[in-house]
Amino acid sequence: MESLWIAEEKQLLVKTKRLEEEIETEVCIIGGGITGISTAYELSKRGKKVVIIERDKLAEKTTGNTTAKITSQHGLFYDYLIEDYGINFAKKYYMANEEAIRNIENIIKDENIDCDLEPQDAYVFTQDAKEIENIKKEVKAVNAIGGKAEFVQEIQPKLENIQGAIKFLNQAQFNPRKYLKGLVKKIIENGGEIYEESKAEKVKKDGDLYIVYTDKGNIKAKYVVIATHYPIINIPGFYFLKMYQEASYAIAIETEEPKFSGMYIKKEEPIISLRTAKKGEKQVIILGGMGHRVGAKIDLKDSFTDLEKKAKEMYPDSKVLYRWGTQDCVTLDKIPYIGEYSKIMENIYVGTGYKKWGMTTSNIAAKIITDKIMRKTKQI
Repeated sequence: MESLWIAEEKQLLVKTKRLEEEIETEVCIIGGGITGISTAYELSKRGKKVVIIERDKLAEKTTGNTTAKITSQHGLFYDYLIEDYGINFAKKYYMANEEAIRNIENIIKDENIDCDLEPQDAYVFTQDAKEIENIKKEVKAVNAIGGKAEFVQEIQPKLENIQGAIKFLNQAQFNPRKYLKGLVKKIIENGGEIYEESKAEKVKKDGDLYIVYTDKGNIKAKYVVIATHYPIINIPGFYFLKMYQEASYAIAIETEEPKFSGMYIKKEEPIISLRTAKKGEKQVIILGGMGHRVGAKIDLKDSFTDLEKKAKEMYPDSKVLYRWGTQDCVTLDKIPYIGEYSKIMENIYVGTGYKKWGMTTSNIAAKIITDKIMRKTKQI
């Protein structure tokens, strides 16, 4: 299986290698997905010496198998945030994600990155009349925190029995690997180093520094950022007790029928997600969803079969071009973990638990972690 993104952008680096020696740096970033690369970009732009190590290939796991929606619309979420955390917290969450959208757009413009960026509105729709009240409550919640959302009764994709949807204005979509190729280029220009196929095995304190041990070479660093799919240090932190993983699947289909604008996700189970994307000069449709908690007794083939069946219902002439799947971490309270790894591990930072909304959340994590490291640097 290969995602559309990986097929369209095979190589993120012109030249990379495996770490097989002892090196030193200011910041060692463990994990070469969108969080690690975004953080390295922000730090290197500010003059920090950074090293990224990735156990496999850059952006080929969760990041390379996403649907790549750049959005502050994370399902029906803001009414939940207001009810459980208060309106001020919900507003901060929303504004951080909206700022992340604009940050990504500005980076793409400033660095002249060709990554198929397209402005789009985002929708959460329902085919169940019982969910209409929840959709309307979400519209009210988003507007209460200063957002731009509205209730609509129709959407463009060919789906039956649409009862209504919430529409988020001014969101976006892109090709994540093309975007990250641009960031990687700038990291290297700024003096950063990147090592693939270099697995971090443990992190150990060594005076005022840390040593990151890999399967071949080691790295000494003042700061360490854990940007892996799942945090690699169990104790302290205990993240394995505070998160679970969910799997999701996607297919890219080709059809001669008219395409739609906008990005869509269904509220109720089975969840399906829709967006368009570029494949060369053509436009294709990405149909995702049919997710489940990791460990559930579900046949992988059934998930793809269900997606392909749904594709045929919507577009009888559709042809499946790519199939892919991924996993993401979900925290028990649905709020990402970003910042200090543990109170007793000074200068180690983490970004995880994005709940399948990693495009904006990774940018937030990169900015928060960069700001924390820069502030500490100024104090020294």
